[in-house]
Amino acid sequence: MGFRYTTRQVARGFEVTGWVRNLPEGGVELVAEGDRDELEAFREAVRESGLAPCIRHESVSWSDAQGNLSGFEILSERAAHR
Repeated sequence: MGFRYTTRQVARGFEVTGWVRNLPEGGVELVAEGDRDELEAFREAVRESGLAPCIRHESVSWSDAQGNLSGFEILSERAAHR
């Protein structure tokens, strides 16, 4: 299973909403909303799922939730930000 699919599977165990997608240059972008503690636990669970060796660089930014996400889905790399 790939990074995006594993991340979506991990997200099912947390109270988070969001999406993950491949970027044209080969990276992956993940956007998630939820309680800060839940997001931190989700982030750690993604690493512990066996994906840690796939993560070479991580950039995290925190902002107020927009509230327009539901579920957790995989977007195509062409999909616009929601």
